[in-house]
Amino acid sequence: MPLNVMHFKYGDRPQWGVVRNGRVVPVPGEFATTADFLRMNTMEDLAELRGPRLLESELELLSPVTSNQQFICQGANYRQHMIESGIDPDAKAFNMIFTKASSCIASANADVVRPKQVRFLDYEIELGLVLKRDITAPVTISAHNLHEYVAGLAIVNDYSARDIQIPQMQFYKGKSYRGFGPVGPYLCLLDESDMALLGDLQLTLSVNGEVRQNDNTGNLVFGPAETLTELSQVHDLYAGDLLATGTPSGCALSVPSPAKQRLAGLLPEQRKWAMFMKIQARRTQYLKPGDTVEARIRSSNGLIDLGVQRNRVVQGS
Repeated sequence: MPLNVMHFKYGDRPQWGVVRNGRVVPVPGEFATTADFLRMNTMEDLAELRGPRLLESELELLSPVTSNQQFICQGANYRQHMIESGIDPDAKAFNMIFTKASSCIASANADVVRPKQVRFLDYEIELGLVLKRDITAPVTISAHNLHEYVAGLAIVNDYSARDIQIPQMQFYKGKSYRGFGPVGPYLCLLDESDMALLGDLQLTLSVNGEVRQNDNTGNLVFGPAETLTELSQVHDLYAGDLLATGTPSGCALSVPSPAKQRLAGLLPEQRKWAMFMKIQARRTQYLKPGDTVEARIRSSNGLIDLGVQRNRVVQGS
């Protein structure tokens, strides 16, 4: 049975706790990192935990993924988002992987600061996988052993500065400003029998109450098992690391058709990017100070509910 845990501050002390019906049972012990928490607590022991309960609404929320962990992302991984981006999902034979700086990790209810040099701030709801164990050699992961490698799930919002990411061709820089990676509010721990639910999670993101993104993990092109298998061929992964699995269609960014991209490629660089900025400036979907972004992920049967992530956009000085 899925189990939600929370990382919070109470009395100036960071703690972890098990969430039940709006109240939190603190987990005894000190766990400085997500990896420490996962290595030193079993899901079975947490499910049996009893004790004094704190009101969830009175706690200061912290990210359930600590900032020492790797923050790895998949790009263009939902079928409709690929089509929207001019990519044929049936012809794509490779995973697009990039990273965000772990210093951009923030709590689920943190304000998102739009840096003063950024004009086109975008949102991207994503399902985040939190790793259960270290992977330091190539492994083959399938639906049968996925539970040995994935500890649980969390909501991720991959905020992006499109006017840095695209014209400067800087995925890392455009997506890594401090606060551009809210995670949580919960880390939902899963056991072996819960893994099948990964294929039926509904992702919904709204801005000021207007739904902008709405899709289901059944439409992922590269699933968790094959992606972790691929990543294990390249580099080491560690317990507590975060993998964001891509965003659905509906972002603020407008991607020109492949034909228009080919034509734009014939233009001088300065003119090409001036045209890009002009097209994006017409998009009213980009976030502005005062906007509120809400993200939710849950299974259709309600067994998995990752809570609500709510961020207010503020202007940086």
